[in-house]
Amino acid sequence: MLQEFKKFALKGNVIDLAVGVIIGGAFGKIVTSLVNDVLMPILGLLLGGINFGDLKYVITPSVGNVPEVAILYGSFMQSIVDFLIISFSIFIFIKIISVRKKEENPAPPQPAAEVLLLEEIRDLLKEK
Repeated sequence: MLQEFKKFALKGNVIDLAVGVIIGGAFGKIVTSLVNDVLMPILGLLLGGINFGDLKYVITPSVGNVPEVAILYGSFMQSIVDFLIISFSIFIFIKIISVRKKEENPAPPQPAAEVLLLEEIRDLLKEK
């Protein structure tokens, strides 16, 4: 069982997946910072000075030591923008990879005209 696990863990796909997860996590942090620290303040400024992090619907206000209960829809909107940027980036990345794979694996060359003619003759002879 240990040998099977070793084979599985050392396959190229598993290592590539692990590297992808690590890079994806770091990329997610970069996109989150981009959205929270750059895009949303600019968007808020364009919309009249709105801070999306402060947008919320208070269900129960805070009383004494009891904190308020609120729906933080501004944070939710920031998360949606994060998701859209990350998913679009992944889409573009996969598109680039698939184009490169097509370039690496060109279609097999077409057989010569004589070969095609001989195959036609062979097929006609088989039918008779």
